[in-house]
Amino acid sequence: MNVREEIRAQIVGALAGAKFPIETPEDLLAAFPAGAATTCRAGGVEMTAGEAGTLLKPEDFPFTSPGEVAETILSRAGM
Repeated sequence: MNVREEIRAQIVGALAGAKFPIETPEDLLAAFPAGAATTCRAGGVEMTAGEAGTLLKPEDFPFTSPGEVAETILSRAGM
């Protein structure tokens, strides 16, 4: 599994129990197990949910699935 796939799997896993759709950035951060401090790590890459949230735009919402959240964050991060 490459770094992108590993980070994606961690984001999806962290949001597995979340209730979708998620309408706001605040609701998204609250959906992560440790909130903004939730951290994904792979290879030399480390990203918190709070850092990832800065990559999102108001028009990204609502999110309808964990995979959609992961793909949006990863594409904005250039991964």
